[in-house]
Amino acid sequence: MKVRVHKILSQRGVGSRRGIETLIREGRLQVNGVKAKIGQLVSEKDRFKIDGKDLPYSSKAQDDTRILMYNKKVGEISTRNDPEGRPTVFDRLPTIKSGRWVSVGRLDINTSGLLMFTNDGELANKLMHPSSSIEREYVARIQGRVSKTILNNLVEGVELEDGMARFTDVQEGRKGKTNQWFAMVIMEGRTREVRRLWESQDLKVSRLKRVRYGTLFLPASLRQGAWKELSKSEVKAIEQI
Repeated sequence: MKVRVHKILSQRGVGSRRGIETLIREGRLQVNGVKAKIGQLVSEKDRFKIDGKDLPYSSKAQDDTRILMYNKKVGEISTRNDPEGRPTVFDRLPTIKSGRWVSVGRLDINTSGLLMFTNDGELANKLMHPSSSIEREYVARIQGRVSKTILNNLVEGVELEDGMARFTDVQEGRKGKTNQWFAMVIMEGRTREVRRLWESQDLKVSRLKRVRYGTLFLPASLRQGAWKELSKSEVKAIEQI
């Protein structure tokens, strides 16, 4: 049976649909020696090359889906490669026999905490899509005085340059002389959205960490720069989100 090219390649862990379409537009993907087209129908019997290199055949069944949780350090970037030679979150991941690890969203260079990786690009795309309505929980240290009015603004919604945004919940934490900690929940993964929401109220985020993605919490025992693979039962629970 033939399916669209992005479906087979995402199942092999090549990347998200958008990433595969970029490969096609740049002429980097070939099917049976010919440059691929967006929406092209293919089968597992076809031969695929990316940048002239063969993509290994994979008969990965659904129960072979793997998911890692990773505790990102500040200073690491979330892209696979960096022209400036900075460390990336992919540097510390285990070697995978076929396909490759695909990140479920990103964290900016100054944000630490929970990242997820999977060998199933379709699953990654599903978990990132706004229609999945998956909660992301962060903790942040905020510089300056945070009033009740500001908290109400952040929950009711703020107009950012890319549209309305808001926290679905904000909880106050411990206070210092010039700062205070907050826990907050957001339903989207727009670039720097948490930071931009606080900045819209003329406040600065001095530390930011993601501690939860959906039902998956970052374990206190998972040190920074380390990863942990989910069990089969945990993977199945994530797949059903």
